[in-house]
Amino acid sequence: MNKNMIEKRSWKEFQDAGMVWWINRIIHLMGWAIVLEFDEDGKYVSAYPVRCKFRGFAEESETKGFKKLTKFLSKNVSDLLKDCD
Repeated sequence: MNKNMIEKRSWKEFQDAGMVWWINRIIHLMGWAIVLEFDEDGKYVSAYPVRCKFRGFAEESETKGFKKLTKFLSKNVSDLLKDCD
């Protein structure tokens, strides 16, 4: 693997960017979700896939997720475009 092509990031950053919500939104269609576990201090403990019966999120969660992801994209669009070159 070309190490210049990847940069390790935390699950917390992934979650804060709205990407856990986005990925779960997609895989809910197939009855799956990714669960992130954090301890009481907010320290990452574990991540794992689960089978689930629910499909999608409540409107409040959807609004929050779209705002988080849009904010991430707006802050990172220059870097994302550079990555494509």
